[in-house]
Amino acid sequence: MARGGPKFDDRRRRELAEAFMAGGEHYEKVRPGYPDDAVDWLVPPGARTAVDLGAGTGKLSGLLSARGLAVTAVDPSPDMLGELRRLHPGVQAVVGTAEATGLPDASADLVVAAQAWHWFDAPAATREVARLLRPGGRVALVWNQLDTSVPWVHRLSRIMHAGDVHKPDYHPPSGPELTGWESEAFRWEEPITTLGIVELTKSRSYYLRATEKHRSRVEANLDWYLHDHLGHRDDELILLPYITQVWSAVPA
Repeated sequence: MARGGPKFDDRRRRELAEAFMAGGEHYEKVRPGYPDDAVDWLVPPGARTAVDLGAGTGKLSGLLSARGLAVTAVDPSPDMLGELRRLHPGVQAVVGTAEATGLPDASADLVVAAQAWHWFDAPAATREVARLLRPGGRVALVWNQLDTSVPWVHRLSRIMHAGDVHKPDYHPPSGPELTGWESEAFRWEEPITTLGIVELTKSRSYYLRATEKHRSRVEANLDWYLHDHLGHRDDELILLPYITQVWSAVPA
């Protein structure tokens, strides 16, 4: 069971996930990637094939492909996959869902979901992952979250409504088909301008589904906090601290 993570009923989860059906170019431009040490940790030795569920624009698919894996990226958004195909022509892109990929049984040494598992129906997605994995294969669930142990970032996350900041005891929900869970966290920093932080905020589900009034309020609060309170310039590069959390498991 999930502990300390975002909790949605099925209807609300679908509504928020639909916010990502478009805007692939913007998402690719403003969302962070993943640090090399996190990717190295999640790839099992000898892996040759990978499936990326909820792949979006291929932030993780591209890194796996660069390591020599044959990657199949699955996402329900043709717009997101269009950007993925443009950026990563070596990755096979398939329109589908994490719960029903349409891919063959036992076809992957690694199945990943980055910034996406909380949008899935966890029991159904777990069954699909177990079906896709070959003997000896692994699943890895990945999240970037702002490092809220840094005081100024903690306040920023509240202004941004960064709902994917997990409590220390959080564990991704899953069905009984996966077991042997392990986890690791990787701290890193991304150079970004204050305008980049505003654009990052605009790519989040809360902002995308908010009214114009709420959007204006969020933007005004960010402007005050970053420029007036913290004193940064528009063109100044800031090191924004992140934690990449990775959970890994094997079929039961």
